[in-house]
Amino acid sequence: MNTLRSALRAARPSHDGPGAVLRAMDRLEKSPRADRLVDTVRSAVRSVPLGPARDALHGRWLGHPVHPLLVQFPIGAWLSAAVLDLLPGQRRAAGLLVGAGLAGAGPAAVAGWTDWAELRRPQMRVGLVHAAANITGVGFYAASLAARCRGRHWRGRMWGFCGLTAIMTGGAIGGHLAYRQASGANHAEQVPALVPSGWHPVAALADLPPGRPRRAHVGEVPVVAVRVGTGTVRVLAEQCSHMAGPLAEGEVVDGCLVCPWHGSTFRLEDGWNVTGPATAPQPAFETRVVEGRVEARLRT
Repeated sequence: MNTLRSALRAARPSHDGPGAVLRAMDRLEKSPRADRLVDTVRSAVRSVPLGPARDALHGRWLGHPVHPLLVQFPIGAWLSAAVLDLLPGQRRAAGLLVGAGLAGAGPAAVAGWTDWAELRRPQMRVGLVHAAANITGVGFYAASLAARCRGRHWRGRMWGFCGLTAIMTGGAIGGHLAYRQASGANHAEQVPALVPSGWHPVAALADLPPGRPRRAHVGEVPVVAVRVGTGTVRVLAEQCSHMAGPLAEGEVVDGCLVCPWHGSTFRLEDGWNVTGPATAPQPAFETRVVEGRVEARLRT
């Protein structure tokens, strides 16, 4: 708890202009005060035996993280409850919405923690504070529901407004995590726009040992080339779509390339993400060998 308080103090904005909040977030990203707690929670999340459900929680089936989709329900329910709390004669409806939001918060939290455990450390620091704000909000809403059930509707409304404030704060921090730090973004999305059309030299076939990934370039775009068999070469974009991990440092297993950072697995033949946490496939290239030189062009 002390380490989390230290992290929150590091994120406390100074009153020195419109950039104060952003500078506070930047300080939080760089602060190691909560790293021991980060490591403990990450180990606990990763140790849960989720099996194939882990990829489902990441959103591999959806093509992007599922957590932002799941949070819409509790946030919508709680915001609607706040509106009804301002109107006469809506006590029962507002209470039902508070309870529905609490029920929906569980799956959203599970998906969020699953994603969080596979982020880079600066993102995990911010994500921990994001989670702390949301947990606080859930606690307030639980108190709100309990008060409403006892007939203390005025107190229930006050707890509800406190919960909405905490949830909105957590949402703002989550926005920083997603849009400033690119958590959950496809880090290989720009590759098709950067690769010139046509065939491009990659490497000499003799310089590619079978089954071992090698970093090369197609134009200015880094790629990873893997020689399969005698004269077949597979080429993928080198930066992992999950967190831009270096796939050239990965391992080839059963016709797939495994990212060394978080274990995302991509099929060499077409870049398909066989397992997460990557939710987007890896851009893949067609290849040919001309006079001992490997050439590649982006698949369309």
